[in-house]
Amino acid sequence: MLGECEERTRQPLRIAFSGSLKAGKSTLLNALVGEEIAPADATECTKVVTWYRHSRVPVATAWHDDDGTHRSSPVVLDRSGGDLTFGLGSLCASQIDCIEVGWPSESLETTMLIDTPGTSSLSRDVSERTLRLLTPEQGPSEADAVIYLLRTLNDADLRFLREIGDRLGGNAGPLGVIGVLARADEVGAGRTDALASARTIADRFARELESTGLCQAVVPVSGLVALAARTLRESEFAALSQLSREEPANLDLALLSADRFVRSPELTVSSETRAALAHRFGVFGIRVAIGLLREGVDTATELASALLTVSGVSELTEAIDVHIRQRAEQLKAHAALVSVQDILVRAPMQGSTELLSEVQRWLADDHDFEELRVLARLRGVSSGSLAANARELQRILGGTGTASEVRLGAPAGSSPEAIRKLALDSVRRWRGLAQHPLNDPFAAAAYRSAARSAEGILERTQRG
Repeated sequence: MLGECEERTRQPLRIAFSGSLKAGKSTLLNALVGEEIAPADATECTKVVTWYRHSRVPVATAWHDDDGTHRSSPVVLDRSGGDLTFGLGSLCASQIDCIEVGWPSESLETTMLIDTPGTSSLSRDVSERTLRLLTPEQGPSEADAVIYLLRTLNDADLRFLREIGDRLGGNAGPLGVIGVLARADEVGAGRTDALASARTIADRFARELESTGLCQAVVPVSGLVALAARTLRESEFAALSQLSREEPANLDLALLSADRFVRSPELTVSSETRAALAHRFGVFGIRVAIGLLREGVDTATELASALLTVSGVSELTEAIDVHIRQRAEQLKAHAALVSVQDILVRAPMQGSTELLSEVQRWLADDHDFEELRVLARLRGVSSGSLAANARELQRILGGTGTASEVRLGAPAGSSPEAIRKLALDSVRRWRGLAQHPLNDPFAAAAYRSAARSAEGILERTQRG
């Protein structure tokens, strides 16, 4: 078991996609990868935990129990119907432990993605698979980080997020958890300003979740529009361009609903093409695309880029990079140490007391973990000197990026001498604030942590 913990630190970072039923987990996963590798329709496949790893050729395997023996069976990757599906043969979801998919995607070289069944499925067994993966009764989570998709903010989501935080972060609180206000275009009923409405709701969610330390960030995203943008075809661009030249009154009337858009007799684009566009972009995506084309976007590449920005996935990618990917080694190490701690507590052995003490010291004293702990609690601070210094504290602790220039707020390309001077000034500032007699214990600890972060930068520049 200890060997498995060590092996986990050498594997790519594990990011799980979780959330309620039909929140759009598979669609968002596809959008982030940039191609369709996960079936998005409600089929048997979406009831199974699926791991996505890098491989030289596309391949899929189902692991299942057969008369008490753990066996593997090939899974057929089928695109004959247009969208990707997994052919399970004679197997059904209830027999399958998990599906492993290998895919030649650059994004999977450093990251393993885990698509999980909806946590609010009508079948308790289906939901339990996600719970066993992310919040097992014993031991830490199988994931190093979690993208949690929300449609609303209810008690079930809050309970599950707390459990995820306990497994991922242990005593440190939740580490590597990002919330997504999913299918955000539906918040405004497909209006072109739907993402603005979603932003208001996401900000409220963020305040509530961050005040309790349950998420590092909350971002509104339309996964459907993001996926369509990442995989935009020239034929779709041509059809959307033709639609942008339709009589505005006729088009506006047709876009009151997806069904009306497909059936409208006034439009010159064929109903089959319109049905395909509605399936791929949704009403919101079509409205936004046509608006962009009328404003002067004139190539498929420009349209894809603009849609990607509107979808919110660019902001999500940045949040994942800052809060998860730049912290990959720390998150993996933390997960491994929490695993070792759990093993030593559950199955003590000769010499385990000393090893357990050492593991707990690492978890408590490592400055990388301390930064994550302070960042998690800092978002819940709304008054006092910490609130006044929160933005700069977040920056120096790596909350907006871990590069020295970003932490210090220095211009890109700053010289080593400039970085050294800024780091020294930062050390002096945070040390001074840490010594203020009116600090509460957390404020003093946060300022000391900031000073240590600045000292680390100073030490690196002096070595360099």
